[in-house]
Amino acid sequence: MIIEKSMHFTTFAVIMPQFLHMELAKSLVLFTLIMYIYLTLMEVVLDQEHAAQWTYRGEGAMNLVLAYSGSSPAYIGKVLRIQKVPRNESNPDKSLTALGLHERLVWKETEDIVSSPTRELAGHMFLEHVISPLLGSKYVDVGKRVKVSREFLELVEKNVLSQRPAWRVDASKVDTHCDSVLILSDHSIFPTGIQEGEPCLCVEIKPKCGFLPISEFIGEENRIKQSVSRYKMHQALKLHGKEISSFSEYDPLDLFSGVMNRIQKSIKDLFSSPQNNFRVFLDGSLIFGTLGGIADSTNSVIQEAFEDALKDVIVGDQGRRTDSFIQLIAETIYTSGVMERLIKLQKLDNLDIEGAIHAYYNIISEPCKVCRELGEEKVRDKYTTLHSISLDESLKIVKNFLIGTTAKDCSLMMSFKLKKEGDTESIYDSVYLKSTSQTFDYKACFIDLDLKPFENMQEYYEKDKKIVSCYTQMVKSEQEVEKN
Repeated sequence: MIIEKSMHFTTFAVIMPQFLHMELAKSLVLFTLIMYIYLTLMEVVLDQEHAAQWTYRGEGAMNLVLAYSGSSPAYIGKVLRIQKVPRNESNPDKSLTALGLHERLVWKETEDIVSSPTRELAGHMFLEHVISPLLGSKYVDVGKRVKVSREFLELVEKNVLSQRPAWRVDASKVDTHCDSVLILSDHSIFPTGIQEGEPCLCVEIKPKCGFLPISEFIGEENRIKQSVSRYKMHQALKLHGKEISSFSEYDPLDLFSGVMNRIQKSIKDLFSSPQNNFRVFLDGSLIFGTLGGIADSTNSVIQEAFEDALKDVIVGDQGRRTDSFIQLIAETIYTSGVMERLIKLQKLDNLDIEGAIHAYYNIISEPCKVCRELGEEKVRDKYTTLHSISLDESLKIVKNFLIGTTAKDCSLMMSFKLKKEGDTESIYDSVYLKSTSQTFDYKACFIDLDLKPFENMQEYYEKDKKIVSCYTQMVKSEQEVEKN
């Protein structure tokens, strides 16, 4: 059926050049290809025979990412996002259940989310109807859902097991109860670059929260949150838990500052200590950072290998290409305005979790555990007003907090290819790298924009307390050492 449909489009595109301008004919041929791919994706079911064509690209807390390595035109330049579940999940069908009563109230203004039969479809609708309009469709790839068999998911999990970091394997597994997965463009490459053989350089950054909260509901004992970034404080907890081996100098406040030298410093700091916040790809293959794990600090061996990998993209003497690369990323962030878009979403969380948690208890109509822990005096002074607001006001606070949390946990992918000399019709934005006199086309896209679960509100509150407490204890210990 797909072939029959595509033949109609092909015949039309072949005949029309006799009557129409050649540029229009080219557009019709392109339209034919797009329709062919669309129809293929609409009707195909990925089964076990397709599993070997998808290779491990990386993973986050919630999804496994696979890149296509086969020859089908429908999938070249695509990646799959496959949902994961905790390995100790007591209810394996949890991911397939629709949103709960309170969560449906939070998203009641978006009917497509509320009416979704499964949580994974609700997440797709959240991306399409909430995040994409807020960030701009140019910067969000909504993707399409493709049907998969259970055998496909089971075989994929087996195929990539040896490539996954051990701690990821211990923590989660592929959710084999899903009947569909999300297919997206591979933003580490340019679509045209695949056919034309042009090298494509791509950087993936996990920016994290780029502002200091100013909420009046932050407790006196937690005021440190208003002077030290969440990322910097979280480093202490990660070091304490042996998730990382050393502190990163990276501070999101630099990246989001809008000041060129601070942005450049942030990229240098990410390069020096990438952890899981910074990766670089060349033609879709990883050349810096790790797939799904946490990278150690960059040593001279890693730096020399990276410097050498850049030679086909960035001109310059050995030892200078990495500096030019850092300048390229910083200049693009500075001129593109992508961080300004992201921070607007992050700042929808204007009450901090210390305020939003009280709205959460209003919604579930239960006595507030936080107020009980804080004591009557603190509650009377600070939080009584929050428990006097309407249900709609509480829903708005929690909704904005969840959107902000999504924006604080996403990644940005920026891909670059050399702009052809004399090319005045490129559909991409461009950036000029002064140090090498090169001009690059680039595209930027935000990924990992997941719907955060409503029922995790208490968990967010407890984690926030842990982060602040651990950082505060570290500072006190350092001060005591200095006194002695």
